[in-house]
Amino acid sequence: MFPEYDVIVVGAGHAGCEAAAAAANLGSRVLLITMNMQTIAQMSCNPAMGGIAKGQIVREIDAMGGYSGIVTDLSTIQFRMLNRSKGPAMWSPRAQNDRMLFSIKWREMLEQTPNLDFYQDMVKGLLIKDGKCRGVMTGLGHEIKAKSVVLTNGTFLNGIVHIGEKNFGGGRMAEKAATGITEQLVSLGFESDRLKTGTPPRIDGRSLDYSKMEEQPGDEEVVGFSFLDIEKPKTQKCCWITYTNQTVHDILKTGFDRSPMFAGRIDGVGPRYCPSIEDKINRFAERDRHQLFIEPEGWNTVEIYVNGFSTSLPEEVQYEALRSIAGFENAKMFRPGYAIEYDFFPPTQLKYSLETKLIANLFFAGQINGTTGYEEAACQGLMAGINAHQKTRDLEPVILKRSEAYIGVLIDDLVGKGTEEPYRMFTSRAEFRTLLRQDNADLRLTELSYRLGLASQERMDKVISKRNSVEEIKKILKDFVVDPEEINSYFLSINSSIISEKQKAQKILLRPDVELDEFAAALPGLKELLKNY
Repeated sequence: MFPEYDVIVVGAGHAGCEAAAAAANLGSRVLLITMNMQTIAQMSCNPAMGGIAKGQIVREIDAMGGYSGIVTDLSTIQFRMLNRSKGPAMWSPRAQNDRMLFSIKWREMLEQTPNLDFYQDMVKGLLIKDGKCRGVMTGLGHEIKAKSVVLTNGTFLNGIVHIGEKNFGGGRMAEKAATGITEQLVSLGFESDRLKTGTPPRIDGRSLDYSKMEEQPGDEEVVGFSFLDIEKPKTQKCCWITYTNQTVHDILKTGFDRSPMFAGRIDGVGPRYCPSIEDKINRFAERDRHQLFIEPEGWNTVEIYVNGFSTSLPEEVQYEALRSIAGFENAKMFRPGYAIEYDFFPPTQLKYSLETKLIANLFFAGQINGTTGYEEAACQGLMAGINAHQKTRDLEPVILKRSEAYIGVLIDDLVGKGTEEPYRMFTSRAEFRTLLRQDNADLRLTELSYRLGLASQERMDKVISKRNSVEEIKKILKDFVVDPEEINSYFLSINSSIISEKQKAQKILLRPDVELDEFAAALPGLKELLKNY
């Protein structure tokens, strides 16, 4: 029934999808196994991609030839470039996405990828022989052989969903957990532990009063994530901002005695930088309000995601507290928030290729390694997929340096330091962050990926054209001489020091308060030379 595959990828979340696409595009024969073909690339939590440091990761994935940037652009309902008040190296793209469209576009792209097969089943165990992974065993009893296996199980390994005093097995709400893999790996000598994460309630947007909230529109210019020419949305949807208050906090506190987190029913450590609302009001008792972002889930749905209100308190407490928020007085809840606890494997058990040290040809990517976030998972999947392919061909693994990419920082942190809490990427983790800009990911990574055979000729041509343009502009600025009489009025308008003698444009642009566009606009000769760039 099944041929022998080069690579089997277990799990079709963000890590699994990128792993399968990368290995298949490199030429491996790939099987992607998922427990549910209808939930491929599900946005399990917030319907958004990117953000501070995370946006840089998505750009890096795209520069390498991954799909996340393209899919994000195709499903964007709002785009914002964050950190604009800081230097360009800190600018971070973020997109609000249509959750259902995101999943649909991912599946479409995977189905159009050569060498890639799908199968719906649960993987119960691994086929191990002579210290090597040789394939998988499924819940339906199939033994499927492969040269390499990539595990991207997300929150499904012995997952338990918690809502107040209720708990039940599940990898997501209404989806069963995966069993068998953890137990087998532990028997082989792996160390496992537990982590937890949570998600907010979903609300009927028709029941909200937006006049009591602050509108948050998208940017006029939609930059997007992909370096390819992907069509951007012509219109955007607004998000909204509101706040909790003391009444909300008091209501939430009435449920603390039934909170699985405070009652000790959850052993796993939660994400420090994405705490639940009950954790926030407990840890920051001096604060009388917390900001909430009201985010639409798509173009054609009224479902709303309440960003900042992650909770696992009893449903009735969630409901009462929500209705005390400004604009939520008549709110109707589609589904309550919940916490989920799951197995992970401390990532110090991996090589930098994401292959396990104990079992050859077995790779881990995503939340199984202790990370949190779609972007962190996707980039691990990309690298695990590349290296699983490399292993089947007896080729050297691809390992990005900390100076080359945020992806390199993430994997180096995981493998070198490990993590005891869900790991999230920040710009502060990257010592080379001023070099790792979101707008130069293609210059940093596309050529490397092109040489591997992953990035396309189209991508490489764009990089060559961009490099040539940069060099031409640098030469123009190096040669162009600026006369004080021409430019001093511009300097006065921006409260910058005037010049008394001629200077090269290149030197003037070193001033932190001088922007190239405005500078060139003040000099007709320079503007003419730069008009084609």
